[in-house]
Amino acid sequence: MAVWKPKRKGVVVVILAGGQGERLSILSAQRAKPAVPFAGKYRIIDFALSNCVNSELYDLLVLTQYRPVSLHDHIGTGKPWDLDRSQSIGVRLISPYLGRRGAGWYRGTADAVYQNIQELQELNSEHVMILGGDHIYSMNYREMIDQHLKQNADCTIALQRVPIEEAHRFGLANTDKAGRITEWLEKPKKPETDLASLGFYIFRTDTLIRRLVEDAETEGSRKDFGGDVVPRMIADGDRVFAHRFDGYWRDVGTIQSYFDCNMELLESEPEIDLSDRGWLIHTKSEERPPGYVGSQAVVRQSLISHGCRIEGVVERSVLSPGVIVKPGAVVRDSIVMFDSVVESGAVLDHVIVDKEAIIGVDAQVGMGPDMTIPNELEPGRLNTGITLVGKRAVVPAGAHVGRNCRIDPEVGEKDFPKRGRVPTGGTVQAAG
Repeated sequence: MAVWKPKRKGVVVVILAGGQGERLSILSAQRAKPAVPFAGKYRIIDFALSNCVNSELYDLLVLTQYRPVSLHDHIGTGKPWDLDRSQSIGVRLISPYLGRRGAGWYRGTADAVYQNIQELQELNSEHVMILGGDHIYSMNYREMIDQHLKQNADCTIALQRVPIEEAHRFGLANTDKAGRITEWLEKPKKPETDLASLGFYIFRTDTLIRRLVEDAETEGSRKDFGGDVVPRMIADGDRVFAHRFDGYWRDVGTIQSYFDCNMELLESEPEIDLSDRGWLIHTKSEERPPGYVGSQAVVRQSLISHGCRIEGVVERSVLSPGVIVKPGAVVRDSIVMFDSVVESGAVLDHVIVDKEAIIGVDAQVGMGPDMTIPNELEPGRLNTGITLVGKRAVVPAGAHVGRNCRIDPEVGEKDFPKRGRVPTGGTVQAAG
């Protein structure tokens, strides 16, 4: 005989953190997109986790899938976010596994939650909030929750106006005067509205479970909230409302948007203030010594993390912990991640360097006046002049690497062409 359990008041948060993030090229080749470093010391997922605890939400399920090891290692028990609690579930990390409902690789956002319905039933909360783990933003979720409760909504969706030329990438909504969503257009080719979904939802738990079961049994469904579940709810007359969010929010799903979002932090008054003591962004942080700036060093308009050693020139750049810039080196308009080394005389210009890479003596990376020649292997992803250097790659001394180039993870001197010259749009891959 089943034991009746009373509903737990409050909200359980589900963070979808399983995305591969293919448009981030080699930056997400060996890690999930939410685990990609950002703003020097952080990871992308830190923003969703921090927004939760700052909003006093402490019951979190994080659904991982693609290359989850670094993400699991980063989050751990949740202690940096004060999520290692005894009075709440804190944070649970869940990956797909066999032997459960609809077992297998997640086929869409709705399917990811559907495969974990049992967890939601056991937690037995009144409402469920669904978040993505791959956006940069600062948001008090309590405002959205309060509106959801006040309007007695079945579902509330966060919406924000976006440039009309970018609206085709989003789910779009039309609303009535009361804010109820009357029409939903999922990534239309020719958008006629700019009111876009941010991918944040609050559902009444009973409604969510019923709709997920229905979607799982619907032939031809893409198993997606925006593509299937939400349009069906609106068509059937469910109470689906918009929550207008006008604060800072960025989708960092492309190389250019990721680069731009980092660079926005270098403004004198950035739109998102990482130094706001009232809304801290928390992260797992290693013990490192203070950063060091040498007597001949020049640092302008940059973010320099702890453990860095700067003896060259750093301009308009973002450096993660442990980065070394040696004498005579120049790092300009670039992002350099954890423990990478820029040797003496080397120059970086519009380059993103992943962890533990080495840029050799007098190497020049991101060179040439023409930013329009796209990468030969990824013309749709590397086409704005930014060059990528992969994790633990070694760029040989004296190398000359152009714009829109891709230097793959783990490559070494033997993998480069003779004299180390890589033309604009070129790629260096491991031999064999």
